[in-house]
Amino acid sequence: MNRKRSNTFWGYFFITPQLIGLLSFSLIPLITTFVLSTLDWDGFQPATFIGFNNFSYAFHNPDFQKALVNTLYYSLLTVPMGIFLAILVAVALNKVRYRVMYRLFFFMPVVTSSVAVAIVWMWLLNGDFGIINFLLHSLFGIKGPQWLTNLNLVLPSLAIVSIWQKLGFNMIIFLAGLQGISRDYYEASMIDGASRSQQFWKITVPLLSPTTLFVTIIGIIDSFKIFDMAFVMTSGGPAKASYTIVYHLYELAFKNFQFGRSAAAATMLFVIILTFTIAQTYISRKWVHYAD
Repeated sequence: MNRKRSNTFWGYFFITPQLIGLLSFSLIPLITTFVLSTLDWDGFQPATFIGFNNFSYAFHNPDFQKALVNTLYYSLLTVPMGIFLAILVAVALNKVRYRVMYRLFFFMPVVTSSVAVAIVWMWLLNGDFGIINFLLHSLFGIKGPQWLTNLNLVLPSLAIVSIWQKLGFNMIIFLAGLQGISRDYYEASMIDGASRSQQFWKITVPLLSPTTLFVTIIGIIDSFKIFDMAFVMTSGGPAKASYTIVYHLYELAFKNFQFGRSAAAATMLFVIILTFTIAQTYISRKWVHYAD
C-alpha cells in the first residue's frame, strides 16, 4: 500500500511541471480568450459586457468569411500534397545509403526561421527577376507569372513554400512509422510473389495509416494557423486573396484595437479546429489500421 502511494506521489511530482505549463499556456489563455470575446474592449477604456455580439459580428463580417474561405483553401492545398510528398520521400530514404545526410538536408528548412524562409522565397517567386521565372523562361521558353500578386496564384504560391518548409518534419514522422513496420510482412508477401507496388499499397500504406492520421491532424491545425508567410510575403493581398483567419485576428487586435472581436474570431477558430480534429478521429476508425 505504501509502495502504491509512493508511486502515485512520484507520478504526480514528475507531471507537475507539465500540468503547470498546460494551465499557464493553454487552459488559462483559452478561458481568458473566451471571456474577452464577450467584451467590448479597445485596450484603453473600461471593458463592457456585450454577450455574444462579437460572435454575431464575426458571422456577418465579410473579412472573416473571406479569411475562412482562404484558410480552408490553403489547408486543402497544403495538407494532402504535403502528406503525399512526405510519404514518397520517406519511402525513398528508408533504405538509401547515407540516409542521415539526406534526412538532415530535408529537415533543415524545418528549423529555419519562417520569416527568413519567406524572404528568400519572395525573391525566388518574384515575377520580374525571380529565379523560378528565369528557369521557366530559360528551360522551357515560358513567361512566368506574377506569383505573389496574381489573385489566383498567391495562395498556391504560399502553399508551395509551406509544403517545402514542412516536408522534412512530416518525412521524419513517416520514417519513424516505416521503422515500426515488421519486415515479416514484406518477406511473407515476397514469398507470395507480391510486387513492390503491391507491397507499397497493400502493406506500407495501410500500416502507415496511424502515422498518416497523426500527420493529417497536425497538418490541418498548422495550416489553420498560417500567418507569418502571409504577413511577410503578401500582407494578406492582393485584394485579400491571401487574407487568412490569423491575419484577420491580428488586424482586429493590433491595428483596430478591437480585442473583443479578435477574441471572438479566435474562439471560432478554436471551435473549427476542434471540430475537424474530432471528425477526423471519428472517421479514422474506418481507415486506420494497427498492426497486431
